Amino acid sequence: MRAQSSATAPTRIAVPAPARTFGTVQAALGVAAFSLTFPATAWGLEGFGPWSLVAVRSVLAALLAGGCLLALRIPLPARAHWPGLAVVAAGVVVGFPLLTTLALRTSTTAHAAVVVGLLPLTTALLSALRVGTRPSRTFWAAALAGAAAVVAFTVQQSGGALTTADLFLFAALLVCAAGYTEGGRLARTMPGWQVIAWALVLCLPLSVPAAALALSHEPVHLGAHSVAGLLWVAAGSQFLGLVVWYRGMAAIGIPKASQLQLAQPLLTLVWSVLLLGEHLTVAAPLTAAAVLVCIAVTQRARG
Repeated sequence: MRAQSSATAPTRIAVPAPARTFGTVQAALGVAAFSLTFPATAWGLEGFGPWSLVAVRSVLAALLAGGCLLALRIPLPARAHWPGLAVVAAGVVVGFPLLTTLALRTSTTAHAAVVVGLLPLTTALLSALRVGTRPSRTFWAAALAGAAAVVAFTVQQSGGALTTADLFLFAALLVCAAGYTEGGRLARTMPGWQVIAWALVLCLPLSVPAAALALSHEPVHLGAHSVAGLLWVAAGSQFLGLVVWYRGMAAIGIPKASQLQLAQPLLTLVWSVLLLGEHLTVAAPLTAAAVLVCIAVTQRARG
């Protein structure tokens, strides 16, 4: 079967230059969508409790995904795909949204961006273990340098203090990297949008009762910010962003796609200024320049 051969043989397939370019664009669009997740979550928390926000966003995203699957009459995935889809669901649909939402109750978006700065390196490491990729030394050097720059910047923004929210953030880092890695692997054998769509639908038996229970215990105060934040994290971050992200990873590879996320913390900080009124230091443009150099090197390095 296709799924079995791709899972056991990490054979590199040559991808035409236009396809690589389009894949890079799609992965970059995913990063742009993800960069709004933390500010949108902060907006959502203005009107929803953390458990309600996570459960309702999952239900809404699953309804959107399920509607697309039904409209296009997509058959059920092969049995061999379901364990991987369960990993994607646990990491990307449930784990990362829940853990980061809990962290953002007491953490600023700038501090939470630390986890995003470490995510590309963690994803590349898990990819090397799970998928069998072997990036070059130049790739690793640039990735480590970029991650170090992002971490230094975001920690400096938060004053270097560690909080209890960091436990949630570091756990979110690990589960999200696992979900990205497994989703990127599955996207080699099935369309990327179907990967996240089936993962969302897989969570419905849990997310629907969880949403009903959470809404009955947590107060809800609907407002422009809370509704906009909920809609974005459900449709933009949870579904559409992951659709283009997984398509991009399938086209250019998990390690290179993950390095585009080095720009995500800086984009998040820009949105936090524009949408949340947070303040940045003069270190922002210097860090942005360093990150862009690292991204350029990783995109040119041969794995």
